[in-house]
Amino acid sequence: MTIKVGDKIPSVTLKHLTESGMQEVSTDDIFKGRKVVMFSVPGAFTPTCSAKHLPGFVEQADALKAKGVSEIVCLSVNDPFVMQAWGKSSNVNGKITMLPDGNGTLTKELGLEMDGTAYNLGHRGQRFALVAEDGVVKQLFVEKPGAFEVSSAEHVMKNL
Repeated sequence: MTIKVGDKIPSVTLKHLTESGMQEVSTDDIFKGRKVVMFSVPGAFTPTCSAKHLPGFVEQADALKAKGVSEIVCLSVNDPFVMQAWGKSSNVNGKITMLPDGNGTLTKELGLEMDGTAYNLGHRGQRFALVAEDGVVKQLFVEKPGAFEVSSAEHVMKNL
């Protein structure tokens, strides 16, 4: 079942590569007691994700935080090494938490997986953005296949 407004973010633990090495990170720790914007992309280094989606959130990071957002999370069904490299090449500079969901665990729990095998992408996550407060989804913007409209940083900003 797909997550919806009013639902709690599923409790899962993922592996995250930091300057200190591989670390476990819990969604409970990310979302508890805070306002978090999480957006998901089908894949690191893919055209729309690299040219528009991630850069939009990097550009709007300060404005989002000025509206009370504690953390901005980029989720993708990619491994920790790819997510770290993508963050570095995109000049994220600590503005965005690059959260790898290598096995698609969180993506499946959210009910937002996508079958990209027709495009040789395997199983990935749909493009979406959400706003959660204290682990509860307050807003959810899921894109139609192939679209990039409602999950943009600009759209999220307008709806905060």
